[in-house]
Amino acid sequence: MTVPVRLLSLATAVPPYVLHQREVVERAHHLFQRNGANIDRLLPVYANAGIDTRYSCVPIEWYQEASGWKARNQLFVENAVDLLRQAAETCLAEAGVAPEDVDTVVAVSTSGIATPSLDARLMESLPLRRDVQRLPIFGLGCAGGVLGLARAAAMARAAPDSLVLLLVVELCGLTFRSHDISKSNVIATALFGDGAAAALVTSAGSGDRPAVTGWGEHTWPDTLDVMGWRVEEDGFGVLFSRDIPAIVRDRYGAAVDAFLAGQDLTRADLDGVLCHPGGAKVIDALEDVFGLPPGAMADTREILRAYGNMSAATVLFVLDRALRRGVRGRQLLSSLGPGFTAAFAILEAP
Repeated sequence: MTVPVRLLSLATAVPPYVLHQREVVERAHHLFQRNGANIDRLLPVYANAGIDTRYSCVPIEWYQEASGWKARNQLFVENAVDLLRQAAETCLAEAGVAPEDVDTVVAVSTSGIATPSLDARLMESLPLRRDVQRLPIFGLGCAGGVLGLARAAAMARAAPDSLVLLLVVELCGLTFRSHDISKSNVIATALFGDGAAAALVTSAGSGDRPAVTGWGEHTWPDTLDVMGWRVEEDGFGVLFSRDIPAIVRDRYGAAVDAFLAGQDLTRADLDGVLCHPGGAKVIDALEDVFGLPPGAMADTREILRAYGNMSAATVLFVLDRALRRGVRGRQLLSSLGPGFTAAFAILEAP
């Protein structure tokens, strides 16, 4: 890949309700005990999550009561479109680009269902051109931020001088099911948050902007049960394998090296690594793989602490924080998602 795709701007957005982890613990303890769970043995999950605050599109009281899939998905569609509009407007304003100038929209989300898709609904409140190309993507989960950027970059490269707007939104909190006392659901209450991000890319950008120069992915065999959703009568049931940190330690490094080799690079050519924070134990495993001291992935850990795991949107929050603090050089962006899949992109920050 020789033609650089420039990142003209990047913006994030969060919904209005702040969830403090200490209050989540108190309410979760009451709720799960009410439903017959032995929650005391799982309470350390909250303390060890590395999270102080998260954001939600609904107040914390909403989580106390059971909700059907129809009500959940209606909330998803309404709030997802609103957050995407906020992120898109900020992103376009920072680049000095009007909505009418956007040629392609790539919209990524896996925490709800919308047909017409979120990008089509967004057009009713954001004045995009009526001939704008649209690519809605569902099912990538936490890998969607990096893979969404990869798809947007590929489309920008295929159509020189075009402007491609990447939109990512996840409202993971809405998938919480109050009567589900499984360990995976309890862990989700300690991790999940809501958020959105927007990025504008083009192959015609100036050299003073970061460049996305390569991308790729690796999906391991026989790992469909590692991460994802189970379709339940009242919505999505979360699927987490306890083996994720072990998979990272045992298999992720080889996938990284294979991707870098395809870019004529090695780990020694990297100036930094910006990863999606699946959870504190996953970050520990990633630091081990890259031979970093504990706590070295400061951007990743800080985003997890302040926002929780927002699935696909999270890695773009990490990237945004890194760029705003002035990160330079060749950075590896990476995230892990259902499949089980590792997603990669190379970003050159001047």
